[in-house]
Amino acid sequence: MYRIVFTKQATRVLRKMSRNTAQLIQEKLEQVAQDPYSRNPNLTKLRGRSGYRLRVGDWRVIYELEDDQLRILVLKIGPRGGVYQ
Repeated sequence: MYRIVFTKQATRVLRKMSRNTAQLIQEKLEQVAQDPYSRNPNLTKLRGRSGYRLRVGDWRVIYELEDDQLRILVLKIGPRGGVYQ
């Protein structure tokens, strides 16, 4: 199982959002941590840069897999439109 590590920016956003949404995002990330390469329609490899996108409702989670350390580094969490910038 992969460990989930959040950047400071991602942690800040997670703390500011509603408790229900934050809990849902964490649950989805834990599912990804069980098997990060499983087929999931809400997971997409990013084009033009490294990393992956997890879709949770109207929120997007941008993360990178660090296979050598067995961890998921959550880079950004944000609403659907602006998280990719």
